[in-house]
Amino acid sequence: MGFEPKIIFEDKDVLVINKPAGLSVHSDGTKKEITLADWLVGRSPELIDVGEVSIGRAGQEILRPGIVHRLDRDTSGVMIVAKNQPAFNFLKKQFKDRAVKKTYQAIVEGVFAHPEEEKIIDLPIGRSTKDSRKRVASKKAEGVLREAKTIFKVVESFDKNYSLVEAYPQTGRTHQIRVHFKALQHPIVCDALYSNQSTCIPGLSRQALHAHKLDIKLPNGDKQEFVADLPADMVLALDHLRRS
Repeated sequence: MGFEPKIIFEDKDVLVINKPAGLSVHSDGTKKEITLADWLVGRSPELIDVGEVSIGRAGQEILRPGIVHRLDRDTSGVMIVAKNQPAFNFLKKQFKDRAVKKTYQAIVEGVFAHPEEEKIIDLPIGRSTKDSRKRVASKKAEGVLREAKTIFKVVESFDKNYSLVEAYPQTGRTHQIRVHFKALQHPIVCDALYSNQSTCIPGLSRQALHAHKLDIKLPNGDKQEFVADLPADMVLALDHLRRS
């Protein structure tokens, strides 16, 4: 497998991994590529019976073994997978109840006024009318807008060009962090879908978004924080910005 997840933690109920960028969590039913779902079943075939059935646009079943949440293909970072159905139900409820704390790190375009202040993006999200792949935080969205809220703080600023931010999504909408920063006119660097920049920071070839921490209660009752270190491409990009 070209993109090998790194195991952060494992017990009888859960597997916590650091997903690399470039690896889709599961098939979309159209592209033929190796996914995290394939890797999970190859490692633990019994996982094929864990979770919920997902139906693709053409009506086909999508394999999602033990997967209780997802990351975009080109977003790296920490994910938790259930190894049995009771664990799946336990974890799924926490995500549904918004009891899981998620921390992301991102490099975005531009700098912010009052960077020392924690900021809130409270903008509903819907599907774009112009591009079915996109979501937008705009009343011009197709269909019903869904509540979406992201809290963030600026960690570091680089002249007037870029900022390193830490984001804490309070809801779990598709592309939420990417869409929210696009709505602020500070899209995530190298985001092929939401940024208009034609070039990336040296070291990057995908959106500079990483799922850094996951705070969650395990089926055994333990409350744990799992951390996935910033990947090499984002470290290289930040080193370049600091030298510039």
